[in-house]
Amino acid sequence: MKITIDLIPDKTDTEITVSCSSLTPEIEKLLATLRILDRQLTVRYEDSVHLLDLSDIIYIEAVERSTFVYTADRVYESDFRLYELEQQLSDSGFFRISKSCLVRLKKIKSLKSDIDRKIRITMENGEQLIASRMYADELRCKLGVK
Repeated sequence: MKITIDLIPDKTDTEITVSCSSLTPEIEKLLATLRILDRQLTVRYEDSVHLLDLSDIIYIEAVERSTFVYTADRVYESDFRLYELEQQLSDSGFFRISKSCLVRLKKIKSLKSDIDRKIRITMENGEQLIASRMYADELRCKLGVK
């Protein structure tokens, strides 16, 4: 793989061009990562690929070897692992609440203390999620709640 960077002082937009002989899974993953910088996530629904605005995502969940992205009206699948999305989305208002779940903080409707220092989270779509003890204190700090 060859990487070339052309610095053009007068250029106002950043343009990325990928030249390749075929669209391999590695290149598709690279393109999906670049789209996250543009505040979009590449996801799949049935047999089609969609570009989903990050602001539409309520939460992301890993189940077995799959990663699911939840919006108000649909559940999509992502090719990224949960830890990859956590790294890429941490500055976009997403926070890990358990080993298997990331939430968009702005989509939290309410919090309720649960047994064993866990937190029951109600999301704006009505879904209830549990923040594990390991992440509960940091979640409270992020939200400014004691």
